[in-house]
Amino acid sequence: MPKNKPQILVVNDDGVYGGGLRPLAKALASVGNVTVVVPERERSAASHAITLHKPIRVRRLEKNLLIMNGTPADCARFGVISVMRERVDLVVSGINHGANLGADTMYSGTVGAAKEACMLGLPAFAISVASKDPDVHYATAARFARTVARRLLERPLPGNTCLNINVPNRPWTRLKGVAVTTLGRRIYGRALASRVDPRGQTYFWMAGAVPRGVPEPGSDIEAIQDGKISVTPVRLYETDTSFLPVLRHWPW
Repeated sequence: MPKNKPQILVVNDDGVYGGGLRPLAKALASVGNVTVVVPERERSAASHAITLHKPIRVRRLEKNLLIMNGTPADCARFGVISVMRERVDLVVSGINHGANLGADTMYSGTVGAAKEACMLGLPAFAISVASKDPDVHYATAARFARTVARRLLERPLPGNTCLNINVPNRPWTRLKGVAVTTLGRRIYGRALASRVDPRGQTYFWMAGAVPRGVPEPGSDIEAIQDGKISVTPVRLYETDTSFLPVLRHWPW
């Protein structure tokens, strides 16, 4: 493997059988040397969780493809520190099957893995196809990921910032452009479905419809509804600086 080419780590939360994994790795192979470290099973909605209370076990399936029983953030951390031994130029998380818009980013394992790479001081982006349809245009997202990878290898991001990218589920020729966006507002329901198992024990499922989005001007939700790729810079630290002066005057 040529040492002078950029070293790219690919992670995801859909696991080793996720449909977007190989299209992404193949597209990035024209940019640099690609190493893949992903969960052994789907870990959607794992957010930025890391594994602290049980061993992490790793298996190498191919020369540059490893799977582990950890979270997406574990994959990013382990991939950077142990597999690639800090010789990483870029971390790419995806391609996720389903949107990561607005508040989705707080739940998303895809985004959590990109944030973990960002915490390690590396340029990183998360990329998702904004659809849960079974017929997914991964090639469109993979093509854009290649473009973004080249851009980030030339132009570094600000510290503590990664990119969250959502791509409409359509052929490349039907895209309406690219929009640099803010995170929009997603409205989540409060439904819980309860069931009783054969032993009489109650258990629950998260239920309800797919979260609705508010297409505010300039938001990622508006961009996707307009058929555009959304590119959102996401910061690691989210202190509400505007509220700090007020809070300091509270009678603590």
